[in-house]
Amino acid sequence: MLIYNMIEQKNPLILAFIGDAVQTLYVREKLYTQFYTVASLHSQARKIICAKAQAKKFDEKFEQFSEMEKDIANRARNAQHHTVPKNCTLAEYHKATALEAVIGYNYLSGNHKRVRELAEC
Repeated sequence: MLIYNMIEQKNPLILAFIGDAVQTLYVREKLYTQFYTVASLHSQARKIICAKAQAKKFDEKFEQFSEMEKDIANRARNAQHHTVPKNCTLAEYHKATALEAVIGYNYLSGNHKRVRELAEC
């Protein structure tokens, strides 16, 4: 239980940092069987992992989040960002960060089945 409390108390932007890497890996793992060139793999992965797509997935999945996931998502969405998005709105960027934080939390908690559900493409 101690490790879960430590994860829950982590800065949500750190959880998002981990979640971004994990989601990227899961998406690429799924896509590599579907496309034949590196360029097409990269192009498809970018479409799925971009902030706009992540924000849309966040909206679709939020009601299915557990209370802990909602808490982490809300803390991540409200965290102060020091970067400005280029290809999305600030609201989309915050939602994308929230989804990444929830993925990071589940990954670090060892809940890989849940990670796959959230990172699915």
